[in-house]
Amino acid sequence: MASWDDVRRLALELPETDEVAGREGHLSWRVKEKAFVWERPLRKSDLAALGEAAPDGPILGARVPDEGAKHALIADDPSVYFTTPHFDGYPAVLVQLDRIGTAELEEVVVEAWLARAPKRLAKAYRAEAMPQAGSGT
Repeated sequence: MASWDDVRRLALELPETDEVAGREGHLSWRVKEKAFVWERPLRKSDLAALGEAAPDGPILGARVPDEGAKHALIADDPSVYFTTPHFDGYPAVLVQLDRIGTAELEEVVVEAWLARAPKRLAKAYRAEAMPQAGSGT
């Protein structure tokens, strides 16, 4: 399963990304100073809202394009993805890091980056990472 080292490696492979530590020492990875994935330990209010269903492993917060994408991820695999009332109305999902494989984590990190990167940067990344079939390149 995935680790913080995997998150760091995947995030920092993306263009114009940096890593910063917040006030409490929790790491976040940003593109152009906009966080796209971050360490998100559960808070007292999260634990109270989740009750017995609260996970106890490492939690990654990840931006998603919109609320629909968040709910689709949670519906697809609630053993990995979840949310708390704190994130109601906010395009982000919580990920149980010790329950996700590195290939799926890569998809989450890249999609989060694409959701936050400036349009020109995201377009250039897509063009390089996903060249058109039959383009002769």
